[in-house]
Amino acid sequence: MNRARFEQITARFSKLRIAVIGDVCLDRYLEIDSSRGETSIETGLPVHNVTNVRSQPGAAGTIVNNLVALGIQRISVVGFAGKDGEGFELMHALRKMHGVHLEHFLETPHRRTFTYTKPMLDGRELSRLDLKNWTPTPAEVEKKIAGAIHALVSDVDAFVVMDQVDVAGTGVVTAAAREALGEVARSHPTLPILADSRRSLRDWPPVTMKMNGRELGVLLERDLSDLSTVPDAAASLATQTGRPVFITLAEHGMVGATPDSATHRAAALPIRGEIDIVGAGDAVSANLCAALAAGAEAHEALELANAAASIVIHQLGTTGVASVEDLRGLIAS
Repeated sequence: MNRARFEQITARFSKLRIAVIGDVCLDRYLEIDSSRGETSIETGLPVHNVTNVRSQPGAAGTIVNNLVALGIQRISVVGFAGKDGEGFELMHALRKMHGVHLEHFLETPHRRTFTYTKPMLDGRELSRLDLKNWTPTPAEVEKKIAGAIHALVSDVDAFVVMDQVDVAGTGVVTAAAREALGEVARSHPTLPILADSRRSLRDWPPVTMKMNGRELGVLLERDLSDLSTVPDAAASLATQTGRPVFITLAEHGMVGATPDSATHRAAALPIRGEIDIVGAGDAVSANLCAALAAGAEAHEALELANAAASIVIHQLGTTGVASVEDLRGLIAS
């Protein structure tokens, strides 16, 4: 992509309205200083003293973070938080973010706030402590989420969807939400709707799908261990759905395919030191969605997203983001 095209696409970001639908969690980092270690008088066990706490939106919230970094004009968040301490922290963090609107983000006593607690010992992440919901999302919450999707369709340039939960039906993107997305996709066939799921995109309506190579193999019930078979598999899925498909391949870069069976490959950019892959996939989703909403072709969106992933993996000890300026340094020539 040359500089003129890069500038043309990214200049549109400041005018875009994007809705993020999904499981926004709280990423809470507990910074532990090993030099302040103690032994508990009561239990005789080691005491880890936390000297700083950092909190930020995670999961679908990481997509929000990246859209903010790209300068998107309006970001409508569709999801929920519990009426608990973690929810208070999450709402506080979201309200501070430029361009983020929470009219369709629910605070409900019927759910816990999805939380990833990450102890960091001298900058190294230890075993995580998670707070999740293990029961089905109440029907009244499902109904409000589906209603928000329909309410926003005439007021956005794109949807990006992130299903992060381990157990189907316990988060934001339930069957009711997928049904609403399918109705929107059918009534607005040119509206970009990009989706990613921690489990699988099987049984989803025909939207633009983003997944990794393993997930693609499971979805199509094909052995894709030979990476040379991935482009053909991606093209098959794109033809089936009538929408573009994007496949992440870690150190092997990314593949994109369009319904006309055209495929594109973006090689992973060189490693520039120590890396941390947390958040790279969400940065890819944000950049794919923003680029498509801005009128980029599939191969151009692929290039932008691939560069964003490279930027994010080099940000250590946090779930990183990529700004337009960051991208400019890697792409525009």
